[in-house]
Amino acid sequence: MEYLLGIDLGTSGTKTVLFDREGNAVASAAKEYPMYQPKNGWAEQDADDWWHAARDTVASVLESSGVDARDIKGLGISGQMHGLVLMDEKGNSLCRSLIWCDGRTQAECDEITRAVGAERLIEIAANPALTGFTAGKVLWVRKHQPDVWKKAKYILLPKDYVRYKLTDVIAQEISDASGTNLLDVKRRCWSEEICRAIDLDMSMLPPLVESCEAAGYVTEEAAKITGLCPGIPVAGGGGDNMCAAVGTGVVVPGKAFTTIGTSGVVYAHSPQAQIEPKGRVHAFCSCIPGEYVNFACTLSSGLSLKWFRDQFCQAEIQAAREMGQDAYALMNEEAALSPIGANRLLFLPYLMGERSPLMDNNARGAFIGLTAMHNRRDMLRALMEGVIYALCQNLNTMREMGVKPQAMLACGGGAKSHFWRQMMADVFGIPVKTVESTEGPALGAAILAGVAAGIYKDVPSACQLLVRENEVLSPIEENSKAYAPYYEFFLQLYPALKECYAKLAQL
Repeated sequence: MEYLLGIDLGTSGTKTVLFDREGNAVASAAKEYPMYQPKNGWAEQDADDWWHAARDTVASVLESSGVDARDIKGLGISGQMHGLVLMDEKGNSLCRSLIWCDGRTQAECDEITRAVGAERLIEIAANPALTGFTAGKVLWVRKHQPDVWKKAKYILLPKDYVRYKLTDVIAQEISDASGTNLLDVKRRCWSEEICRAIDLDMSMLPPLVESCEAAGYVTEEAAKITGLCPGIPVAGGGGDNMCAAVGTGVVVPGKAFTTIGTSGVVYAHSPQAQIEPKGRVHAFCSCIPGEYVNFACTLSSGLSLKWFRDQFCQAEIQAAREMGQDAYALMNEEAALSPIGANRLLFLPYLMGERSPLMDNNARGAFIGLTAMHNRRDMLRALMEGVIYALCQNLNTMREMGVKPQAMLACGGGAKSHFWRQMMADVFGIPVKTVESTEGPALGAAILAGVAAGIYKDVPSACQLLVRENEVLSPIEENSKAYAPYYEFFLQLYPALKECYAKLAQL
């Protein structure tokens, strides 16, 4: 029997899943790690926490599954995007990584925009300079941590650092590199023009690899630590959203998915690079060699619900622990007791600023319409509706570009909620499906590993074989009509508050 490993390196933790060649999950293990926020709007993680989590979960999966390590034919990694890992010449991480939701680099992003030119930057990198992206973080460290910068030899992304620890090969995978503001996306190579404009030594940018090619092989040292056999091919892997697309079969034109994870994404596949002139929608390289994706990202989707859980739902957490249930399931039940519109309460899910389509690092979360009659269930429902409204705003921006999916695949932790999926169908106005496997990014990473190992011919044919769709939720017309005025009002709130957010940031 042949097996493949998929590692999903997320923000809250890393999950490793062992799959057979038919795409069935055989065993899994997860390990959490902290996110540090030393100042408002900052977000950091320790790169070695990612490596230790990957190392430990791989070892745990091998032990619990009873699978002979010799039967594991490949390994792939899906990774949170944009995080900056600065590595010295000995392969050591030099400082905490500034991760995707870190918002401290607006001044550096403005510097990049001035140096390259706003329109030219979008023409080359297919995206504006955003605080979430990597280039601004590079300039911030160079400016504010010169002692660290002097020691820096290579610029890596989170999953590429973990892959280096497994293979001793320094490389950067192309779908993830698309989110650095340093890649010429159409040409699929590092941009000399951008690097020259911001005075960045291109030798710090590792060689690029495609997602489904072998980027390296497990070393003897990594094999001893993890229990793997040396010589196993490790695929280039992909950014988490690109791997989620592979794991849900969104690898051909006309398919789309929405994920509600820590962040939220609306994503569609395209054979050509379609660049939105204002940069409101991202255009990145796909995990399919030579092809592309469009997606729009909100920064605080599942993160909003997790924040509310951690701060205000201790009773549900305790009750769930005693009942052996998930606290989120109890929160869903409570939110469902509030009517559509949450008794005229709306929530803006901008807890970490906002990316698509607002591109405003100063945006902040807000409950609008809060009165003394509102209770926790109303706040929960308003929060969940606000997340869906933000995602729908992104979907409608993509529809303006001609991207008009007839159905939507839902994935991510939030997609486990029937209540949230039905809300998505009602607000989006299209059927929402799920896939049989709940391991989207990990399965996608494993499929990439299977192609790199020669088990599958290519990614699309592997997805056709392994990805199985199941449940379909159709929009309920009555609900769609009820949500419509609240969605329209939601669209008016950010423009009304934009100047207030900017002033608040200066206090």
